[in-house]
Amino acid sequence: MTDIKKYILAIESSCDDTSAAVLCNAKVLSNVVATQEIHKQYGGVVPELASRAHQQNIVPVVHQALAKANIDKKELSAIAFTRGPGLMGSLLVGTSFAKSLALGLDIPLIEVNHMEAHILAHFIADENGTSPSFPFLGMTISGGHTQIVKVSNHFTMEVLGETLDDAVGEAFDKSAKLMGLPYPGGPLVDKNARLGNPLAFDFPKPKVDGLNFSFSGLKTSILYFLQKETQKNPNFVAENINDICASVQHTILEILMEKLHMAVEQTGIKEVAIGGGVAANSGIRARLKEAEETLGWKTYIPKFEYCTDNAAMIGIVGYLKFEKGQFTDQRVAAKARYAIGS
Repeated sequence: MTDIKKYILAIESSCDDTSAAVLCNAKVLSNVVATQEIHKQYGGVVPELASRAHQQNIVPVVHQALAKANIDKKELSAIAFTRGPGLMGSLLVGTSFAKSLALGLDIPLIEVNHMEAHILAHFIADENGTSPSFPFLGMTISGGHTQIVKVSNHFTMEVLGETLDDAVGEAFDKSAKLMGLPYPGGPLVDKNARLGNPLAFDFPKPKVDGLNFSFSGLKTSILYFLQKETQKNPNFVAENINDICASVQHTILEILMEKLHMAVEQTGIKEVAIGGGVAANSGIRARLKEAEETLGWKTYIPKFEYCTDNAAMIGIVGYLKFEKGQFTDQRVAAKARYAIGS
């Protein structure tokens, strides 16, 4: 990498978080995230409301990111933005803003795949962190995606397995909703699980060939289980919330780790990096550390602020692409479906 300072403004707007970051080469100078609280009352993200909120948030968020980084927009070297995948209305706001600002400043525009950014967040320069060596296995676990990816270099990735229906984050959130926990429920399941017995209740693990995942059947089995038990005892959930959460989380983590074990065996690659919102889950972090100690894996777990959707991860990909001269032009359009490696 060159020693010349490159200042990258990054914009992330794939779902319900509006985020802007400024990077100097691979170092994050600012990473501002505006979370949309309106969706809580609906129990999930409402796409139309999300896009409206992005329109309200994007200018102040970008302004704050530049101010925190102490950078004038005229010092920027390029603008990186999330092209996809995600909610089309949300993506359009970030894409349109990035294109307009790049055109106005007459600087390069860099498109970024949101899922690749979750994996490459591990290459953000950090005083305490280390980056994985190529090749490594990346597991992206979020509200919208569950994938195991072979990463040969920064720009060569191959999806080895992915969810056939619901994503793991959706399984957490919908299970939480069945228990009466507010949205987003995933973090609350994790919190309650720490106080419960993970073997208290037994939930079936779906049988899926290869390295693919399925979580819809698990969600249905949890629903039937809770319906059956609450018929016998209307207070069953309230009286057993910690054990239910612990058992649900244990089952989900077993599914993830079994597939990861299989991927390591099939590829012979023992360097494993996770990314996405569910990477903040204390259980998966503990299981990976355990695998590092007992199986000889080398595991990489991102900082909490780089797990959920954020612009810093978009910025590091922007910097890596800048160094390779991988720019896009003003004809670029947002893509709701945008496969890794495409």
